Amino acid sequence: MFRTALRNVFAHKARLAMTVLAVCLGVAFVSGTLVFADSSAAAYRAAASQNIAGIAVSVTPQDPPPGTPVDEHSPALDDALVRKLAGLPGVTAVRPTADGSAVLNAADGTPLRAGKAWANLGSAYVPGKDGKDSRYPLAEGHAPRNGAELAVDSGTASAGHLRIGDMVTVATDGPVMKKRLVGTVTTHDTRVTAGGTLVLFDKASAQRLFASPDHYTGIDVSAAGGTDQFALSRRVEDVLPTDRAQAITGGAQAEQQATNVDTMTRGYRKMPMIFAGVSLFIGSFLVVNTFTMLVSRRTREIALLRAIGAGRRQVVRSVLLEALLIGLVASAAGFLLGLGFAAVLPDVLGTTGDTLPDGPLVIGARPVLAALGVGVGVTVLAAWLPARRAAGIAPVEALRVAEQPPSAARSRRRGVLGLALLVVGAGLLVSLTGAEDASEENLRSAMLGCAVLVVAMIVLSPLFAAPVIRLAGRLTGRFGAVGHLARENALRDPRRTAATAATLMISTALVAGLAVIGNSTAQALDRQSAAGLGADYVIGTRTPTSGIDKAAVRRVADTPGVRTAAAVSDSTLFVGGRVRAVSGVDPRSAAATMKLDFVDGSLDDLGPGRIALSSGLAREEGVGAGDRLTASMGRDQQVTHYTVVGVYRDNPTAQDALGARSEVRHHSFKPGSVQRILVRTDDGATARTQDRLRTAVGASPLLKVQDREELVREAAGAVGNLLTLMYGLLVIGVVISALGIVNTLAMSVAERTREIGVLRAIGMDRSAIRRMIRLEAVTVAAFGTLLGLVGGVFGAWAVGALANGAMEQYALSVPWGTLVLVCLASLATGALAATLPARRAAGLSPLEAVAEV
Repeated sequence: MFRTALRNVFAHKARLAMTVLAVCLGVAFVSGTLVFADSSAAAYRAAASQNIAGIAVSVTPQDPPPGTPVDEHSPALDDALVRKLAGLPGVTAVRPTADGSAVLNAADGTPLRAGKAWANLGSAYVPGKDGKDSRYPLAEGHAPRNGAELAVDSGTASAGHLRIGDMVTVATDGPVMKKRLVGTVTTHDTRVTAGGTLVLFDKASAQRLFASPDHYTGIDVSAAGGTDQFALSRRVEDVLPTDRAQAITGGAQAEQQATNVDTMTRGYRKMPMIFAGVSLFIGSFLVVNTFTMLVSRRTREIALLRAIGAGRRQVVRSVLLEALLIGLVASAAGFLLGLGFAAVLPDVLGTTGDTLPDGPLVIGARPVLAALGVGVGVTVLAAWLPARRAAGIAPVEALRVAEQPPSAARSRRRGVLGLALLVVGAGLLVSLTGAEDASEENLRSAMLGCAVLVVAMIVLSPLFAAPVIRLAGRLTGRFGAVGHLARENALRDPRRTAATAATLMISTALVAGLAVIGNSTAQALDRQSAAGLGADYVIGTRTPTSGIDKAAVRRVADTPGVRTAAAVSDSTLFVGGRVRAVSGVDPRSAAATMKLDFVDGSLDDLGPGRIALSSGLAREEGVGAGDRLTASMGRDQQVTHYTVVGVYRDNPTAQDALGARSEVRHHSFKPGSVQRILVRTDDGATARTQDRLRTAVGASPLLKVQDREELVREAAGAVGNLLTLMYGLLVIGVVISALGIVNTLAMSVAERTREIGVLRAIGMDRSAIRRMIRLEAVTVAAFGTLLGLVGGVFGAWAVGALANGAMEQYALSVPWGTLVLVCLASLATGALAATLPARRAAGLSPLEAVAEV
């Protein structure tokens, strides 16, 4: 039986090549993603270790115990502590640091890589006895010597097109600063190499910006050769002020830094894994269809084996052995393809501005085992049902010359099972239409409902094939006898047609569902981004911890053309066990810049101890105007009884609650600061006014000046990953579907050799044969596309109910243009996939074909 399986593999190697390729794609995504993950993790660890090479122990400030007043927790890292640490046994050098966050503008005045607070680093250049900083070796120019100078790393200078001698706009928090670029350095800090920026100040300036005068944010201790890091760490801890500083070994610090950056960039690995799952899921149907057709063609052969003594288990083992051999080949090819995928993935990610540390590919046991497990496992499991079917072939089948259609009882069982699954899946999705939130439980139910619905469509598709293809046959019938033959060929074996169309059906359903959800979400975000906004511009911070200084607020208000400038302080409101957002406003300016629709009360009585609530929050808490609300605001979480002065319809601009700015600003993310300025102008949004506003805030890289259209575009960018995923799934589905159609038609042509010969003998020319095969492929593609569109749009409608509960502006919006393009792409896939089988069919000699036994 082993020799028989091996012979069958080599006998059908051309037909099995399509199956190998389909599984190979999934294996490539899995193994490539795992190799990329291991390689990037190793590169991060290497870069982090190199960045802090020579550091045995790092000393950092310790958070004060809970309840300790801020003014009683004085800084501990100063020059006196530096001298103490330098005198410890085994210590060779001590380097104090003053680190924080700094964002700068590129040469064209736009913020450089802003929005990544974790990767926009600011630090001090701390020269040693030789006048050089070992942490940041100079590449060009000289180090910053006073408060008017700064240096950046070479990557930042290149990305921002900055040159030595340029005046650079930089901000750490508050007002912007203008400093001259005097040098560039190199760094191995993983936060910078992962797409961040680095700005270096002189030591005194960095202390003033990130710590306090004469104090530091950290102290790095280097040890003599042979000194144990843990022993040195204990000696360091003995001289540290109690509860005010802590020590961590250099190795632990490097690992922690690498882990932090790895966590920040973990999303890079999610999308390839999704592609891998979809590839393998869709590819498994191709495997099932291929082996089903092979078993069908070898019915007489298997029956003869049974007749000469082969048992059922031997037949099953023979088919599974073929699948095992194919899986091994697919795994090997997929692993090699995955290595190429892992090699180019860092460059692909680099086009988004997120660079990764350089390093060699790390090929561990995990990717190899995953490639084998996935490739072999999927192929063998997919071949199991055809193997069982092969084992059920009776010896008497060797006497039959035609394949027997499935029995009526079997068709009834399929129909009952498919209908039951359809009712369960559709019922589960319909039940979610009444859900009011996108909770984790509802999301799991939605995923389960979609999965059951897909299985139901797969089970029922052979029963749907006949009526749908007859309907499509009205179009193919316009091509005359060739079109009628194409339709009848597609109807000849509904199971085979359904299995061939299953790959296209699944990919079309995924793409259609994601397209509808993505389009509906994008439009909802568009409406939400400007909902409740009566202002022409919104000036906001890029990070929640930064603020807008009072001087900038005054300059904005004094800008020519500005009618109203409403300063808004944002904070958190803890009520009912949940965290809500509260905006501190002035009632008069808020009325001019926010579209507030009060259903109860008004904003006139807003003041300390008095707040207005959104209708959603008021409904949850069961309060109205004049009632009392128990809540706490900001970090101190002091419970206060607020008087509700009004209830307004849900408003994204006003957020969940409105309070007096004089009260909220003391509890804001940065106490006493402003997070937003809503600007109403005399002439609306114009480029000239926007430039004036940017000038008014000093062109600070920490601030955004956006009009309504820019707010909408920013909100639409939130669904960018979903759209990328959608198009990626479409490409995968098209490729695997094309492979399936090619495989099926190639086998079908081989089965119908004599039939094609007869057609050629009675006068059908080569072009008609090719047209018949193409029309058959387009018919199958149309069948799968139609089922996929129906299932995908229905699933999107049901799942969209969850988004509607979480986003009031959400409404189902079908992207007809996208769906039409998907249909055209699917039909084109069928036509192109039929090219080779059609050419082979047309090339058959009539005499040889008719004579074939």
